[in-house]
Amino acid sequence: MKKSATHGLPGLVLTGHVFSVPLDHTHPEGAKIEVFAREVTAAGKDARDLPWLVFFQGGPGFGAPRPVTESGWIKRAIKEYRVLLLDQRGTGLSRPVTVESLAQFPSPQAAADYLKHFRADSIVRDAEWIRRELVGPKETWSVLGQSFGGFCVTHYLSAAPEGLREAIMTGGLPAVGHTVDDIYRATARRILDKNAKYYERYPEDVDRARAVLDWISRDDVRLPAGDRLTPRRFQQLGMPFGASDGFETVHYLLEQEPGWAFLRAVEQLQSFDTNPIYAILHEACYCDGAASNWAAARVLPEFPDFALSAERRVTFTGEMIFPWMFEDYRRLAPLRETAELLARFDRWPAIYDPVVLRANRVPCVAAVYYEDMYVERAYSEETAAMIRGAKTWITNEYEHNAIRADGERVLGRLLAMLHGKST
Repeated sequence: MKKSATHGLPGLVLTGHVFSVPLDHTHPEGAKIEVFAREVTAAGKDARDLPWLVFFQGGPGFGAPRPVTESGWIKRAIKEYRVLLLDQRGTGLSRPVTVESLAQFPSPQAAADYLKHFRADSIVRDAEWIRRELVGPKETWSVLGQSFGGFCVTHYLSAAPEGLREAIMTGGLPAVGHTVDDIYRATARRILDKNAKYYERYPEDVDRARAVLDWISRDDVRLPAGDRLTPRRFQQLGMPFGASDGFETVHYLLEQEPGWAFLRAVEQLQSFDTNPIYAILHEACYCDGAASNWAAARVLPEFPDFALSAERRVTFTGEMIFPWMFEDYRRLAPLRETAELLARFDRWPAIYDPVVLRANRVPCVAAVYYEDMYVERAYSEETAAMIRGAKTWITNEYEHNAIRADGERVLGRLLAMLHGKST
């Protein structure tokens, strides 16, 4: 372990840690990669005797939050914990996976073999490696997982519960025992409901969205980076619909006149090419011993409302990955064959162990959002019932991004539940 610089912000002290971990934990003597984590403590407070709380970011493929103020869930957490913001392998400062780094491999198969080590199972093994090195092999720590981070925490409960003091999940109880096709069918139904609610709030956007579709179908419209804004790429703008401010994000975009500013805003909303792990491995995070075979692309035609037509309103898609993205996003194009190999790979190991979850002894609490567009509530409730002793807060007060939108209150509520205190 190496310590990097320590910095002070108003109310916070931030210290970086760099760890050398095995690329493949089944061969610990083999190649190593670096994983970065940032320790966050309250300024002026001796945190040495406080328990650790490790944060697992949503995604996959995105680094942990970069604190700039003493606010949100971190403000609440540092009252009781030393927080460790983990940049999951391949993200942030943890030897990031980029289009350029993957270009160094001699073949698409070699790149695919490398990326097989970037799912939740490897992320949790990194965390266990770091726990033993940073805290000590006999000490436990607490974990907080948002969205995909909750998938990581559920795997942690399955694979290494002896390392855990307590577990907290927000919008991240995964579907256990359901196929990837089941998951995307449920997702499609949620997205259709979100579209209906969006147009109910902003009926004028029916014509605005159709006008944009007509424009980009008729003309060769280029985004500032040079990619063509294709109709199917425009349709992906429903991705934010599952957040509390998602409808407004899209509405204020469609209010703009078509032009450079509009196109720049579209480009800024789509980060698939800057975070390629998300595009390449998103479907794989749902796979247990089977191939995804581009599940979203196969399932979507079962829902005719998503078909684009000049005669009907645009139905936006949400958190779905499609093979055509490796054409329409030019920076992703060199990764097309690698993505195809991973979509066809059918020997993914099981991520969750229902037997271990049913015997769970780790105190566990989860927030489940009633209309969550990204993580199906019905499946989350099933998983909560499977995890012995898990407590759930099921609410329609928040959307999937509650930990970001109102983190201090959300985490406070969950900690009160976890520790048996009144809210």
